[in-house]
Amino acid sequence: MRLPSPISPSYSEGVPLRMTTRTIATRSEAATQSVGRALAPLSAPGDVVVLSGDLGAGKTQLTKGLAAGLGVAETVTSPTFNILLVHDGRIPLYHFDLYRLDDAKQLDDLDYWGTLEADGVSVVEWGDRFERAMPDDGLVVRISITGDDERTLEVTARGLRGQVLADAWCAACAELDDVSVDGVRDRS
Repeated sequence: MRLPSPISPSYSEGVPLRMTTRTIATRSEAATQSVGRALAPLSAPGDVVVLSGDLGAGKTQLTKGLAAGLGVAETVTSPTFNILLVHDGRIPLYHFDLYRLDDAKQLDDLDYWGTLEADGVSVVEWGDRFERAMPDDGLVVRISITGDDERTLEVTARGLRGQVLADAWCAACAELDDVSVDGVRDRS
């Protein structure tokens, strides 16, 4: 499926921003990683995914799956102490963790906006801490712990690219084992 390019002005000029929310539920850590992996072939340079949720909710597990799908060879860990880790794959993966930032002004010190607009896909853990860090166009994913290994992902699409990406991602996830989308049971 060919999606509108996130860096092409034709996909967003004059299109009012809209936000819709879809739900993805996973029943295992492996399923959460599979959901991330399903996002990889749909991702393009300039895409932004903001992740939020309690400690241990699965933000890094989702990112590990995305990284694997992008062909990242090294082990992916949370960049809590580094703030930003860059992983090379089919396209670069810029993995932010804003947990330790105290003020939105620190985003400028990181060249946050320049990185989001760069040649890769950006995953921003704890991006919801700063409204200014939220993309106008992209995905905002809130992960909730619903059982020992079960997670619910509330996927909010922002803008046209976010909407197209969310719909394609949910369609891909509906084909996965141990995953349900918008309340429709998984195939297992």
